[in-house]
Amino acid sequence: MEIADKNWIATSPKLLPDFIIGGAMKCGTTTLHDILNAHPDVFIPPREIHFFDMDNILQHPDFNNHKSDEWICQFLHQEPQKFWEWYTSHYSGRTESVLGEDSTTYLASPTAARRIAAQEKDIKLIFLLRNPTERAFSQYIHDLRKGRMTHSFEDTLRFHPHTVLARSMYSSQLIKYYRQIPMHRIHIIVFEEFIKNQENTIREVCDFLEIDFSKIPTERFETHSNLAKMPWSTTLQYLKNRLVRNMGNKNYGSYLPNSPNTFKFKDIPSALVHYVHTGINPPLFSTKPTMKEPTKEFLNNYFKTHLHNLDAITGKDILQHWFD
Repeated sequence: MEIADKNWIATSPKLLPDFIIGGAMKCGTTTLHDILNAHPDVFIPPREIHFFDMDNILQHPDFNNHKSDEWICQFLHQEPQKFWEWYTSHYSGRTESVLGEDSTTYLASPTAARRIAAQEKDIKLIFLLRNPTERAFSQYIHDLRKGRMTHSFEDTLRFHPHTVLARSMYSSQLIKYYRQIPMHRIHIIVFEEFIKNQENTIREVCDFLEIDFSKIPTERFETHSNLAKMPWSTTLQYLKNRLVRNMGNKNYGSYLPNSPNTFKFKDIPSALVHYVHTGINPPLFSTKPTMKEPTKEFLNNYFKTHLHNLDAITGKDILQHWFD
């Protein structure tokens, strides 16, 4: 096992979550969160926490902000007690018997794997995997709406492939966890199976977490959370994203919410651009964008090669859901 910095080992393991929904992004994690949180014995904080990899710049560039030659960052080693108190405050005083966390970057973060494995509490992990090509495209649409993408999907693959492909590299990501955490503490959900039969999937999760499946309200099944609104014009969205980026928008992206080092800057010019753009290019529940067939074939061939060992790693027949 890789050894984590001792500052990253909790001194009060009882206040740690019992399980973590660790990703992958755009694979149904929000829906799973909402269904499990309806169980009377379960509590999951409403927002993603990203505690165990908050200083991983590759995963969270938006958690670091530069202003007047000063960096405002999320470095626990500077004040470990302060950060641990912030993290455990999400769970202190809760009466539910099973506590959870939802942070979709953990699967792709070796930093998170090392730190979670080092805890004295046997935290269980749930990972959702989706057709890697579809997941990458869904992330692209998400980032386009959030202002992060300034090119078409095809040009993004040409110029910045890492931004949309990295979190679909499940094999290398899972190996980091299986090498440090026993397999019986890791539960894999295939997104396509989850969508096809939510009830059966949740029943298996409840067995994994050792909670009573019958306590989940039946109306929670067939839930689909985090439905996306698309801008009326993607071309206008590209132009707005480029304009705001060129302005050096201080309000672009996000930060670790309510953490000890939370920063909030108000950039009036870029805020005005956002306001005007929303008026002329409103987000709508429109037809979901589709990927071009040559692009889909190209990515499927890529992922067939790079995920060829996924079934062997997980002990599950996963690839059959995605590739012919």
